Amino acid sequence: MSTSEEHVYSYVKIKLANRVATVTLDRPPVNALSTEVIDELSACLDRLAADPEVKAIVLTGEGKCFAAGADIKQFTSAFGDAQAGTQLAQSVQEKFRRIETMKKPVICAINGAALGGGLELALSCHLRIAADEAQLGLPELNLGLIPGYGGTQRLTRLIGKAKATEMILLSQPVNGQEAAHLGLVNKSVPRDQLLPTALEWAERIASDRSSASVAAALTAITEGLDGTLEEGLERETELFGELFETESMREGVTAFIEKRPAKFRD
Repeated sequence: MSTSEEHVYSYVKIKLANRVATVTLDRPPVNALSTEVIDELSACLDRLAADPEVKAIVLTGEGKCFAAGADIKQFTSAFGDAQAGTQLAQSVQEKFRRIETMKKPVICAINGAALGGGLELALSCHLRIAADEAQLGLPELNLGLIPGYGGTQRLTRLIGKAKATEMILLSQPVNGQEAAHLGLVNKSVPRDQLLPTALEWAERIASDRSSASVAAALTAITEGLDGTLEEGLERETELFGELFETESMREGVTAFIEKRPAKFRD
């Protein structure tokens, strides 16, 4: 991809500038996450993960919604079929897990409603910034369901059992400002500052950080949460040691000693 190229899919738009890819969900009117949308988004992110020109990714939504949930009409074809429901959840969980385990940071810019599967998608991203008025929630119990795309697990790990249980059982969304207070998102900003803030964060990571150290940090954080503290500490030491073999570590340490900005090449 060149910095001016914009690749058009059916349901997502992607644009690259300053080594940051902006991926926009575009399925009017509310960016509902059908299986086709999720498959296309997953393929798009896999492509960006393999693109050496891309150092960070911003994920957002077109219009007034980020993603107002799964495409509920698709659920009707699985009435009475537990295996079909299980397979659907497993398929989406696998794709969201690939986002969570990416070696490049994915910053979710939540421009509007992020409900159900939309919030579960946001939860799989590494960083989240929300518009002040955005609505974030998991209303699946209103449909006789539970969050099935990772929501019961990631939300609980992020904001704690008590508040996650409240949000899920009461199906009560929170706005961006309350989400920031809970730690559900990293930051809440006025809507017109949302994308500029997300891009500022992404460009800072893309321009001022070594790709190797960013990947190692994301790996240590994600894998550490999957095991015990002892296992996480052991993995951290391995990754720390591996970076000593990189040219980026040599440049970063040398630049610090010489009191100059580091010039990372990866």
